[in-house]
Amino acid sequence: MNNKCVIVRGGGDLATGVIQKLHHCGFKVLVLETDTPTAIRRKVSFSEAVYEGEMTVEKDTAVRISELNEVDGIWQLGDIPLLIDPAGESIGLIKPYAVVDAIIAKKNKGTHIDMAEKVVALGPGFIAGKDAHVVIETNRGHDLGRLLYSGSAKANTGTPGTIQGVSRERVIYAPISGELTVIATIGEIVKKGALIAKINNEVCVTATIDGVIRGMLRDGFQVSKGLKMADIDPRISEQKNCYTISDKARALAGAVLEAILAN
Repeated sequence: MNNKCVIVRGGGDLATGVIQKLHHCGFKVLVLETDTPTAIRRKVSFSEAVYEGEMTVEKDTAVRISELNEVDGIWQLGDIPLLIDPAGESIGLIKPYAVVDAIIAKKNKGTHIDMAEKVVALGPGFIAGKDAHVVIETNRGHDLGRLLYSGSAKANTGTPGTIQGVSRERVIYAPISGELTVIATIGEIVKKGALIAKINNEVCVTATIDGVIRGMLRDGFQVSKGLKMADIDPRISEQKNCYTISDKARALAGAVLEAILAN
C-alpha cells in the first residue's frame, strides 16, 4: 500500500478542487477519468487533460498517461497523473491509501468500501458505512461539506445553485442530440438572446440571461438531448471566476482532506 497515494475518480471542476488540495498537502494523487469527460467548467477541470494531453489549473498541471508505469515519473516532476480508467481497474493494482469518488454522478458508478483503507464519496448515491467510509454533502447550504459517517447525502434537487437570484435560467441543456459548434467561448460576456452555440449547424442555442459564459462543452462535442452544455454567470464583474476553482469546490476539498486525515 502507498500511504501517500490517493486515487480520485473524476476530474471535473469540483473534483479538481479536491485534487488540488490533496496535491498541495503532499499526497501523491492519481486521477481516473472517462475517455469523454463532460465537464462544462473546462478552464478549471483537470479532466481536460484527456483531450489536450495536459491541463493546468491555477499553476498545477495534470498530465494524461496511458500506462500505470508512467505514474511515478509524473509525480517526480511535481505534476498530477491522469489515466483513462472509468471502471477503476487500476485501484487494485496501485493499492492507494485512499480512494475519493468525486465523479458527482448522483449515483454510485462502482465505488465500494473495500477499495482502500479510506474511501470517501461526494454527493448522493452512496451510503456511508456501506459504499464508503465517509460520504460528503455536496448540496449548497448549511450542510455543504459536512462529513457523514452514516446515511446518505441529500438527494439531487435537480435545481442549479442560485446566483444573484438566478437558478434554472443560468444552466443550458442541449435541445437535441448532435455535434456542438461553439460560438461564445468561456469568459465571454453575452446578452440574453445572443447566439452562443449551434447543434448540427442548424439548431441555435441562445443565452438565457445576461452574463458571462462560465462553462461550455468543447467545440465538436457530440451532445445528447438534455445534456448540460453551458452555464452563464449573471455576475459580469466576476469574469475572472471562469478561471479559478470555486468556493464550493474548495469547501468540498477541505472536507475530503479532513475525511482522509481523521482517525
